[in-house]
Amino acid sequence: MVVYIVKGVGMDSNQAGFDFYTGAPVDDEHLWFRDPFIEQVWEKLRTQHVLITAPRRTGKTSVMFHMLSRPRADYLVIYQNVQDFKHPAQLFQTVIENFHEKHPQLLQQLAAKGYKFLEQTWSNLMRRLENVEAGGVKIALRESDPNWEVNWKRHAEDLLNQIRSVGKPILLIVDELPDMILNMKPDHSAEAREFLAWFRTQRQNPQPSKDCIRWLCGGSINLAGTLDDLGRVDLINDLSVEELPVFTPEQVEEFVATMLSSRGVALDDSVPRRMVEQLGRPIPFFLQLATQNLHRHWQKVQRKLIPNDVDFIFKELIARPSAREQLQHYYSRIRTYYTEPRQTAAYQLLALISQSGPEGLSRKGLKTSFEQSLAESDLKLTKAERDNQFSKLLRDLENDFYICEVAEDQYDFASGLLKSWWRRNYG
Repeated sequence: MVVYIVKGVGMDSNQAGFDFYTGAPVDDEHLWFRDPFIEQVWEKLRTQHVLITAPRRTGKTSVMFHMLSRPRADYLVIYQNVQDFKHPAQLFQTVIENFHEKHPQLLQQLAAKGYKFLEQTWSNLMRRLENVEAGGVKIALRESDPNWEVNWKRHAEDLLNQIRSVGKPILLIVDELPDMILNMKPDHSAEAREFLAWFRTQRQNPQPSKDCIRWLCGGSINLAGTLDDLGRVDLINDLSVEELPVFTPEQVEEFVATMLSSRGVALDDSVPRRMVEQLGRPIPFFLQLATQNLHRHWQKVQRKLIPNDVDFIFKELIARPSAREQLQHYYSRIRTYYTEPRQTAAYQLLALISQSGPEGLSRKGLKTSFEQSLAESDLKLTKAERDNQFSKLLRDLENDFYICEVAEDQYDFASGLLKSWWRRNYG
C-alpha cells in the first residue's frame, strides 16, 4: 500500500475510487487537503466567531458542509446560503426553517418552554399536513406575524436568546454573507448598516467565550471592500478571518498523479508538473475539470500521456461551452459588484493583463491605463481621488482573486486558466 504525504495530510492510494467533482460541493470522504484548515477553523471557534474567505469554486462550501455533517464538541450545526437574500428577515426565517428540518427537537423544546412566537408558529404548522412542504415553515412564520420584515430584529433577538437559554452549543453557518449585504446596498443601504451593526452587537454580547452560539460566515467576494464602500469596515473587525489556503504545487501534482494512476492511466512524470504550470493559482473546480478531461483524452488516445497532452486539453477546455459557462461568471460578477469608475477600469486592466507574458504588467503601466479609462469618462476627480480609486481597484481585484502580485509591483492573473480564457474572449 502506498501512502502519499503532503504537509501532514495523508492520502491513502486505496481510496483511489475518488470521483471527479465538477459541479456540486465535494462529499466529505472526497475532500482533498482540507483537514488542517478544518482543524484550524474548529480551534478558532472555541473562542471566536469566524469568517472564511475564498474565491468561488475553491471548496469553501465543501468545507462548511463537512463541518455540518461532522460536528465537533456536541455542536448543533445548521447551514444557510444567503446569496440571494435581500433582507435580514429572510436569514432568520431560514434559520428557524433549518432548525425545523435538522434539529426539530430543539424548536419543540423552545415551544414547550413558553417561547410564545414559536409556539404560535408551531400551531400554524400543525394545522397543515404533517408532511410540511418546502417553504411551509416560512409561511407559518409570516402567518404568525405578517410584519416580519418590520419586526425582524425583535424576532431574531428573541430566537437567539431562547436558543441560549437551552445551553447547547450551536454553530450557525451563514454562507455568502457579502452577497446579501451587496443585495441590500442599492435600495436599502441604511438597513444594511443597521443589520451589520446589530449583527456585530449580537456577536459581542455576550462575549464569544461565554456564549453557546458561534457564527461561521463565508464569502466568495471581498467583504471588507463591500463594507469599505459603506464606510463601516469596523463592523467585522471582531471576526477571525480565515482564508482558505491555495493548493500548493505539490498538492496539485499529487492530485493529478493519484486520480490518473488510480484509473490505470500511464503518464510521464512531468505531466503533473505541466498541469501546475497551466493552472497557475489552482482553483480546485478547474483542477478537477482539467484532470477529468485529461483522463477522457487518454481514453481516446490509449497511450502514455506527455506534457503536450496537457497543453492540448487546456486549449480545448477554454473553448468548451461547459467551461465558458463557468468562467463567464468571473467576467459578469464585475458588472454586478464593481461600481464606476472601477467597473470599466477593471475590464480594461484585466484585458491588458490577459495579453501580457508570464511576468504580468507593472503597477505603473496599470496606473497609466487606469488614468486613460478615467479620461474617457465624464468623472472629474482630483489626483488624490484618482490615486485612491486606483488603489481600491487593485485591492479589490487581488481580494476577489483575479490578480496577484507575482513580483514587486508586477501583477498577473492569479489563475493561468482564467488568463487564457480572458485573452481568448476579452483580450
